[in-house]
Amino acid sequence: MNNVESTDVLVIGSGFGGAITAYHLAAGGAKVTILERGPWLTSEDYEHDYKLGSSYTRIFDFVVGDGMSVLGGNCVGGGSVVYFAAMPRAPRFVFERRGSINRRMWPAAIDRDTLDPWYDRVEESIPITKQGWEDVSYAGGLWAAACRHSGRTANPVPAAVDTSTCVNCNWMMAGCKFDAKQSLLFNYLPAALSHGAEIRPLHEVQSISRTDDGGYRVHYLHVNDEDYRITEGTGTIDAKVIVLAAGTAATPVILQRSEPALGPMPHGVGRYFSGNGERLNTAVINEDRVRDVLGLDRGDGLAYAANQIGKGPTVANWDRLDGSLPEYTRYSLEQLYFPPGLGTILALTDGPEASWFGPRKKEMLKHWQSWLIIFQMIEDDNEGVFGPPPERGNADRLSQQMLGIGRLSYKPTANTSGAWAMADAECKEILERDGLATVTPWTNDLVGAYTVHPLSSCRIGDDPHTSALDDRNEVRGHPGIFVTDGSAVPGALTVNPAMTISALAERAIPGIVRAAQERGVEVTYGAPAPDGSTSGRRGAAHLVPSLMRR
Repeated sequence: MNNVESTDVLVIGSGFGGAITAYHLAAGGAKVTILERGPWLTSEDYEHDYKLGSSYTRIFDFVVGDGMSVLGGNCVGGGSVVYFAAMPRAPRFVFERRGSINRRMWPAAIDRDTLDPWYDRVEESIPITKQGWEDVSYAGGLWAAACRHSGRTANPVPAAVDTSTCVNCNWMMAGCKFDAKQSLLFNYLPAALSHGAEIRPLHEVQSISRTDDGGYRVHYLHVNDEDYRITEGTGTIDAKVIVLAAGTAATPVILQRSEPALGPMPHGVGRYFSGNGERLNTAVINEDRVRDVLGLDRGDGLAYAANQIGKGPTVANWDRLDGSLPEYTRYSLEQLYFPPGLGTILALTDGPEASWFGPRKKEMLKHWQSWLIIFQMIEDDNEGVFGPPPERGNADRLSQQMLGIGRLSYKPTANTSGAWAMADAECKEILERDGLATVTPWTNDLVGAYTVHPLSSCRIGDDPHTSALDDRNEVRGHPGIFVTDGSAVPGALTVNPAMTISALAERAIPGIVRAAQERGVEVTYGAPAPDGSTSGRRGAAHLVPSLMRR
């Protein structure tokens, strides 16, 4: 008698790449099982505090590497539960980038035109608000006014937020209590469940091996609900197709750990990591100058003093997103609320002797309500490399929740450092004009770079020497194993990446369906959007046959 569990398709991770894949495969008739390493929380569970053991620490994964730290989601719904819901499409020039390999990074089959129908599918499935100026927060309005004052433009950011139910509490990073943020818990995941998919939280996948019949066996640990350092048993599940969507900091580690059983991995597994070129600048606003120069007034005698009021990014400056500019000189500057904790600890004082502590930092913290955080996304050089995997998971856990030490090494090149310096200088030029503020960037000196949008550790491409996946997201040399999370994106996007990760996942589905069919799974492609809409499906129909051809 065979007691080993089995499924048709095993999806590892429930963020954008996992949820989208799970829905389409389940809707097509496959038996789908989703293993998620984090807990399953709902709006009733989200807490408005930053205490240890609250939802804030339970649903985040913060991994410190050598020169780069990665902050990601750790819960059912993945990054969609903790992100700020900014959903712009990548600029056209991104798909022509050459990067550190000095030739086109993206597969020839993908450019902005060929990806647009898949962007449309995502936008049909996840309601995205084209925010107007009436939706902009105080911080966004101040950033827009400063941009205008310096001769720049500013634009409201498209967001997956229901502005009619948003209460401007600015706690969306800890999960939205008011169900205004359109996370995957409201679209792809419930739709997958309705078609019979199963979600198993607190299941941390360790490795993949082969079965005698040509399928795969996934090995996992069951994680304690309160202390993620503790495990409560092991298990295995056999599957005909594996979809890895565990996140950019975890997917390559699972593949590395699987190498003894599966055989050599492509050279690109665990290499070419990108932090999406991210960096923060902290501006301490001079309330008097903002009132006098920009004419802003909240009506209570204050010009601003509203850092904590509103929501995540609502306004961005996109003047440098110009394809005619040289590579590494293109970037976006986006107003962002970064919550207390790391935000106040790592923010530097201004001046030549900037520091993280001391009397000047204490004085700076007194004015935290007058801070304005600017988030820059430049073109980096994909410098990150993962070392040998830890004993379990993607990091050595240091605390009960959230914090771990990983194996990622990141040493910025001159291209990356130069792009950061250019963006830093523009932030200062905009916000320090006429004494509006004093601006200092978060530097890499103490803890290295950091990212909330990790990309590219198992990227797609045409060149087998520099890409782990082919242009349909299948791991080279390992048929039936696909990667659909941010690790598949070839490089920095200069904008928030959730929309592009989702579009690439939508594009990968026909090829995954075809692979499942070849492995004996009775599954079809062609499901509508989770709410039953079909216009997006019709719009992408002409692209499906080529993606199902193997």
